[in-house]
This record gives sequence, C-alpha cells and structure tokens, in this order.
Amino acid sequence: MRDLAANPTVVLPETQAPNNLVQGRHGAGQDPAKRDQILAGAGRVIGRMGFDAASVTDIAREAGVSKGTIYVYFQGKEDLFEALMEDTRDRLFRALEAELERPGTAREKLLGYARRLAETLCSDPVVRAHRVVVAVTERMPELGQRFYERGATRGAALIAGFLRAEMAAGRMAIPDIDLAAAQFVELAMAGLFRKRLFAHMPEAPKQTEIDHVASSCVAMFLSFYGNPAPQASAPQV
Repeated sequence: MRDLAANPTVVLPETQAPNNLVQGRHGAGQDPAKRDQILAGAGRVIGRMGFDAASVTDIAREAGVSKGTIYVYFQGKEDLFEALMEDTRDRLFRALEAELERPGTAREKLLGYARRLAETLCSDPVVRAHRVVVAVTERMPELGQRFYERGATRGAALIAGFLRAEMAAGRMAIPDIDLAAAQFVELAMAGLFRKRLFAHMPEAPKQTEIDHVASSCVAMFLSFYGNPAPQASAPQV
C-alpha cells in the first residue's frame, strides 16, 4: 500500500501473540465484529467527508475504537477503504451469481441480473464510493485501477461466463463475448448510473424506472444475440 509509512502497523509483543484457541477470545486483528465496527465507522466518515479529508482519527472516533486498534486490523486508510469496498463487492457478486443460477430462462436470468446490478450500483453507498475513487484516482491511479479490476472487470467476467454457457447450449450467437458482456452492463445502467454519479439524479431511481431500463436492456440484447442463425444445410446431391 502507498503512503502508509507514517502509520505503521502495530506489532504486538511476543507475549501477546494471537491465540484463537482461548475460549471467548480473538487474536489481534481477528475479531470479525470489531472489524465490522471499524468498517462501518469508516464508511460513514469517508462518505461524509471524502477520502482525502477523512483521517484515521476521525474513523477511530466514529467507530468507537482507538487508532491503535485500527492499525491492528488495517495498514492504514487506503487499506481500510479497499476492505470496505471488497465487502460491498462480495455481497453484490453473491447476489448477481444467485440471479444467474436460479431456475428460469436466459431472459428471466438476465432480467434479474440487470435489475440487481442497477439497484446496487445506483444505491447511495455505492455511488458515494465511486465518487471517492474518481476524486482520488488522479493522485492515486493504483487505487483506481484496483477498484476497476475488482469491480467492473469481475462483474464483466461473471456475465461473460453465463454467455459462454448459453453459447455452448446453442441459445445465443455471440462473436465477441467480452464485448457483449460489457454492452449488457452498460445497457442495464443506461440513463441511470451516470446521472446518479454526477448528482443529476439526486435520489436512487424508483423500482419502476429500474424495471423499465432492465426490460429494454434484455430485449435489445437478446434481439441481437439471442437468435442464432440456423446452420446452412448441406447442398442436395
């Protein structure tokens, strides 16, 4: 991580080494409830103040812990922010995977995926996180690159895997699956996400708006990719 030298990780003396076998105790940095407490405080502070303005002291105060406790769990503010984003991503991708794995037609699965994607990406916490990353990427390009790789790239790979399975089953004809996956994501958020990102749409879109965009997204996508051309029959001799 960058710019962490001023905030080194706390190293416990050997006599205080983690011992997860002691009943009712967690080793240093191993208590999930405490970690969640810190992340929740960080989310509120960074969302309210922005990444650059927020300090570890602010986060510790909001979370109700000491600065030393934060450094037991995280290397610094950048590490903490990325962990916060990773937790959010994991919940999103579990929900998206569930949409693609549930029973139903390809149309039904894609419709559920499109709705869930738009609902999540247009929500207040996720929009705030994107604004934070946009604001600091000029100064910290590595953070922006990691944010994209672990989010957008991972999401595109998920839908691409589904499309490959549909191709293998003969239900779709897609010459460039990676491009098609990117197109689907853009269609699912058309007219919604960028408006939210730049505050042109101050509040999250209503469910009726999301449903309308998702339905149009899937209809357009399947009209182009969902009807493979029949194989030419062999010439009659």
